[in-house]
Amino acid sequence: MLKLEWYQALWGLSEPFEEKFKQIKEEGYTGVEGNLEDIKDLDELRRLLKKYDLKFAPLAKTYGPDHFESFKRNCELAMSFNSTYMNSHTGRDTMSFEEQDELFAKILEYEKTLPMPVYHETHRSRPTFAPFTTLRLVEKFPEIRLTADFSHWCNVCESLLEDQQETMAKIIPHVGHVHARVGYDEGPQAPDPAAPEYLAAVLAHEAWWKEIAKLHKGGTLTVVPEYGPPGYLHTLPYTNQPVSDMLEVRRWAKARFEEMVKAI
Repeated sequence: MLKLEWYQALWGLSEPFEEKFKQIKEEGYTGVEGNLEDIKDLDELRRLLKKYDLKFAPLAKTYGPDHFESFKRNCELAMSFNSTYMNSHTGRDTMSFEEQDELFAKILEYEKTLPMPVYHETHRSRPTFAPFTTLRLVEKFPEIRLTADFSHWCNVCESLLEDQQETMAKIIPHVGHVHARVGYDEGPQAPDPAAPEYLAAVLAHEAWWKEIAKLHKGGTLTVVPEYGPPGYLHTLPYTNQPVSDMLEVRRWAKARFEEMVKAI
């Protein structure tokens, strides 16, 4: 039996959070995942987490010139929240292989001292921006743990990765956390994945997610239905009106993922 722990993304939710946290709890989420850089009042965040009995996981980004020191600062802040895990946007895609290897060697050694797992997200602008760059890292550092946001890879590779299934099979065992967003060949986010024109993309992602779920059977898998707000979500020209409702799409994604797991 696989236990899912759902985290709602704070991305796209405007403050104040009081009403939103109440709704998040009512919708069955275990916690919230958010970028601390975007939160104006950390004391208020702590209060609401306690009031609604929600866990917190930071989405943390590293910056130069010293990405390792930036990573350590992120971890210290995460630990001050007793975070369940930390989702890290680590390094930059412009780093040489030597720079990447030096950074990840330091980070993975430091992670051994932490009370929480750190998952490095498969994200554009990072060394993990594509399947083949990530494969190099997992082969070099087999202990690395990843956040699977394969929507980015579909966009980067302009495909549903049909020609990279062997690579995907080697990467999936390193996944410990999932951002359950459907991307497609021309974008990192299907504006409404329930629409029939995105069915092939949905099925491609679900095939990967099923493999991840199977590997966590008997344990716990943390998942975020991370669909972004207007701007990231498609909008109509001139009016900037979103073409779908972000929270409704997230609800659809959560329900669909739960149904998928029942069949495993």
